[in-house]
Amino acid sequence: MIKYTITNQVITLFLLSDPTQDKEPLSWSSRMKIAVGAARGLEYLHCKADPPVIYRDLKSANILLDNEFNPKLSDFGLAKLGPVGDNTHVSTRVMGTYGYCAPEYAMSGKLTLKSDIYSFGVVLLELITGRRAIDTSRKPGEQNLVSWSRPYFSDRRKFVHMVDPLLQGNFPLRCLHQAIAITAMCLQEQPKFRPLIGDIVVALEYLASQSITEVHRHGGRSSPQQRSSEMDRN
Repeated sequence: MIKYTITNQVITLFLLSDPTQDKEPLSWSSRMKIAVGAARGLEYLHCKADPPVIYRDLKSANILLDNEFNPKLSDFGLAKLGPVGDNTHVSTRVMGTYGYCAPEYAMSGKLTLKSDIYSFGVVLLELITGRRAIDTSRKPGEQNLVSWSRPYFSDRRKFVHMVDPLLQGNFPLRCLHQAIAITAMCLQEQPKFRPLIGDIVVALEYLASQSITEVHRHGGRSSPQQRSSEMDRN
């Protein structure tokens, strides 16, 4: 397996950049491009490698970007071969990064391909919100990104309150709804309810293509009136 290091720039350098520095925040289209590329990398590990490989440490800091925001997965030091035959999981010592580990793996040490899906959901949530998975500088109740986000998942009218403010409204609302729906599915507490990575890739590829179309058509910005109107219809 090749570790492909390009510019050594990771997602967090762009999502959490200091606003006083001369660095443009990631556009919505770039965020979706990164999500698709990371999902494809995970799809290779899960579906094309034989036996399948569980990444076990998927996080934004392990996703390297080139100058065109093409992502490459890096650091496979914790990767494990997935279950084969009739086995449903791999039992192993709990390792990984707090905030990204699937709850069932953190509690039992039972590792499955769906454990990676949960971690991918956390990364996708970071891309949407611009927040860290764990941020102790925030007030209590907002330090754990997944816990903070869960109350929003059940009400589409609140989705816009989750978006990275650095985007300044430059995102297609319909694509936001779909992206958060995918994220919520990845973050299901029960692993059996999380989607397969192949289905995630298909959904995100469609979403990325729609994001580009919408940005070109509308300039990427939705007015408050448009957002309110669309939320009422949905």
